[in-house]
Amino acid sequence: MDITIRILQLLFSLSILVFIHELGHYSMARFFGARVEKFYLFFNPWFSLCKWTSKRSGTTYGIGWLPLGGYCKIAGMIDESMDTDAMKSEPKPDEFRSKSAFARLMIMAGGVLFNVILAFIIYTGIILVWGNKVLPSDRVTAGMTFSETAKSVGFEDGDVILRVDDRVSPNVLDSRFISSLIKAKSVTVRRGTEERVIPIPEDMMTRLLKAEEGFGALRLPFVIDSVMPTSPAKGLLQHGDHIIGVDSLVCSDIAEVQQALQARKGHEVQLLIDRSGSPIAQRVQLDSLGNIGVLLQSAEHLYPIEHVSYNILSAVPAGIDRAIQTTSSYISGLKYIFTREGARQMGGLGTMGKLFPSSFDWQSFWSITAFLSIILAVMNILPIPALDGGHILFIIIEMIRRKPLSDKAMTYIQTVGLVLLMALMLYANGNDIYRAFFK
Repeated sequence: MDITIRILQLLFSLSILVFIHELGHYSMARFFGARVEKFYLFFNPWFSLCKWTSKRSGTTYGIGWLPLGGYCKIAGMIDESMDTDAMKSEPKPDEFRSKSAFARLMIMAGGVLFNVILAFIIYTGIILVWGNKVLPSDRVTAGMTFSETAKSVGFEDGDVILRVDDRVSPNVLDSRFISSLIKAKSVTVRRGTEERVIPIPEDMMTRLLKAEEGFGALRLPFVIDSVMPTSPAKGLLQHGDHIIGVDSLVCSDIAEVQQALQARKGHEVQLLIDRSGSPIAQRVQLDSLGNIGVLLQSAEHLYPIEHVSYNILSAVPAGIDRAIQTTSSYISGLKYIFTREGARQMGGLGTMGKLFPSSFDWQSFWSITAFLSIILAVMNILPIPALDGGHILFIIIEMIRRKPLSDKAMTYIQTVGLVLLMALMLYANGNDIYRAFFK
């Protein structure tokens, strides 16, 4: 069921993104007077679920049966369909090839432009509807748990982040918080009663990619919210109990408690509990999975999280800022794709599907969709043949040399681009399959 929910969310999200992307091409084509032959959501090999042809424009609108994208076929353009028959006739005034270089450039940039605008709109809507949550890093009293790579440069579990370069107590709930730690020159932490400055090496991201692990995560204490009716701990544990030890092991956070319980599944254990400041020991029987049958308090109950509300006037610049920062962060990370470590981390549809939660949540869905819209825009603007960026590059070259490339050259370049693109897609999705079945 979890996989099904993720797949449905991915398909819904991609349908929105592809529709908006192709709508950008369509809108620019119509604006500059280029004829659009077909405008489809999903692909339609052999047949369409439904279609309709406009008598006024001649455009065929339809929905295909293969939910893996969509397309906008513009007359007089060599695109991924590789339909070159129409190119043998004399150019017509309403064809793409008859338009000025500037008009063609804007038509090709329309998809990327609309995806960027969509990200702005979604981020603005998220901020307007749900606001923003702020938790300064110095208020996370339990600190963070760090990966082995992060520990190798000086971090220790339990360190409380005080400063990242010159930023004091950054918001740990900001999606850019972890990346800011990785990119920083130095991070100041509180360890016990002391402050320590940890220099961050320039190749920190490369080290993490090579080790195939993250940087770290917030530490959350194991504080019980409620005890399930069927739990063997019913009557022994209660709301607010903070488990700080299992048998003789001292545990600082949820991960350590769960690890200790997993090691003793099916057995009886002694839990050391902090109950309203008083230490209490309780013996509890674990089930075969190492569970005690409790629900835990979320970060919002454990830490003083501030909820910031916005009106439409303040939400718009905040949404634009979030989109710009997300785009900048994604672009800066693209350089790692061209390293051996980064290439191994590439993923396809499986990786995208894992971005979505296993239970549907509108805020998460729209946040991930906005992020994917930025990815789609950035990837499409890359100067690779068969992508929008490849077409834009050739148009810019034409504007410089004042002479277009021949149809034969464009066909050859487009073919090479499609082969490279297919190879890249196979490699990325192959990584997903390898990780799923062989790691």
